Amino acid sequence: MVPRPMKVWDSFVGMAESGELFENISISLRRVLIGFCIAFFLAFFLGILASLIPKLTPYYNHIVEFVRNVPPMSLIPLLILWFGIGETPKIIIIVLTSFFPIFLNTKSGILSCDSKLLEVGDSLGFSDGQKFFKIMLPNAVPSILVGMRIGLGYSWRAIVGAEMIAAASGLGYLILDAQQMSRSDKVLVGIFVIGILGYFCDRLFYLIIKNISYGGVGDSWS
Repeated sequence: MVPRPMKVWDSFVGMAESGELFENISISLRRVLIGFCIAFFLAFFLGILASLIPKLTPYYNHIVEFVRNVPPMSLIPLLILWFGIGETPKIIIIVLTSFFPIFLNTKSGILSCDSKLLEVGDSLGFSDGQKFFKIMLPNAVPSILVGMRIGLGYSWRAIVGAEMIAAASGLGYLILDAQQMSRSDKVLVGIFVIGILGYFCDRLFYLIIKNISYGGVGDSWS
């Protein structure tokens, strides 16, 4: 039975007043931010390394493609056996989910640098380090930012699924607990809150990028 909109609103107000909703929001948000930051730093530095040393590609490419095509959610039972039901499995799921968009976009952005720009750097007497930091890395910024934005969206999808299977708190747990109590109104509240949080995180990320980017990178994302 589909609950009436007023009942959903009443549930939202009641959960907000009791603090239950905001507590679960803060827990999920913290997990997403931790996992996304870890994924970004790993993907960024490994993406740079992979692009600067292309000879290594044959040695790791098959492994990367294999892991990339394994759904992170399928690893939850194994992660629970290894790490228990604490924070570690949830963070690992987020890292695995958001790592590859950032890694692949970082690598692609650096490798796609226009050879004519590198020739200009040679004519100016740039060293390899100067060409990388002054030409290749700035050229890769749009691609890296796109990967980060995609990875952030994937992080929200991953944490909700992880919390529905192995958690005692968070928005995913809130939805599963409401389903077990046949409270479809609370389930809808959880779904709406996740959608709103994901939207505002995406908008905030867009605004930050728009302020720090150049060459119209941010304008193309509106």
